[in-house]
Amino acid sequence: MDQIKIGKFIAEKRKALGLTQMQLAERLGITDRAVSKWETGKSLPDAAIMLDLCAILRISVNDLLNGEVVTMENINRETEKILIEMVKQKEDTDKRLLHMEIVIGAISILFAGAMIAVALVIDMKDWVKYLLIGVGLGQFLIAAFFALRIEQKAGYYECAKCGHKYVPSYGSVALAMHVNRSRYMKCPHCGKYSWQKKIISKD
Repeated sequence: MDQIKIGKFIAEKRKALGLTQMQLAERLGITDRAVSKWETGKSLPDAAIMLDLCAILRISVNDLLNGEVVTMENINRETEKILIEMVKQKEDTDKRLLHMEIVIGAISILFAGAMIAVALVIDMKDWVKYLLIGVGLGQFLIAAFFALRIEQKAGYYECAKCGHKYVPSYGSVALAMHVNRSRYMKCPHCGKYSWQKKIISKD
C-alpha cells in the first residue's frame, strides 16, 4: 500500500467535507496529531477506526486502501493483476521446489552411498556396519518421500491424450512408472493412461 497516496486521499476527502484535522480527530476520538501522521504518509489508520473513518469521509475501505475512489472497472483490473501475480508467485515457488527436489535427491544419494561405502570398506563390528547401512538407507527413504511429495504438489501433470492439466494424488505419483519427471498415469478427465509430463504452468 502507498501510504503517501492514502494520506493525500484522506486529506482531500476531509477538506472536501470542510473538516479540519481537529474536527475529524474529535469525531474519531483520537488526536489531531494522529490525523496529521496519516495525511503526511507517516502512518495508516488503525483497523479499529477504519470503518468509522470511511463512514465520515463517505468512502469505502477499498477506496481508502487504494488511495482513490475505486470504480468497478478498477476493481476488476486490480483483481486481475492480483490473480496474475498470485499465479506467477506459485509458478516461481514451484520452480524453486522442483530445484530443491533435485538437491534433496542428490544429497541423500551421496549420503547413503557414503554410509554404505564406509560400512563395506572399513573394518568394524557387524552391528556398526548394519547401523551405518540402516542410517544411510533410512535417510534415503525419508528424503525420497519428501522429494516425491514436492514432485506431486509442484506444478501439474499434463495428459498426453486430452491435454488436461491436474495435480494427482500422492499415491498415483508414488505407484506410477516414471522416466525422469514423466509418469505413466490415468487421467482423471478422460480416464486414459498415458505418459504425462510435469509442467509448471496451466497456460
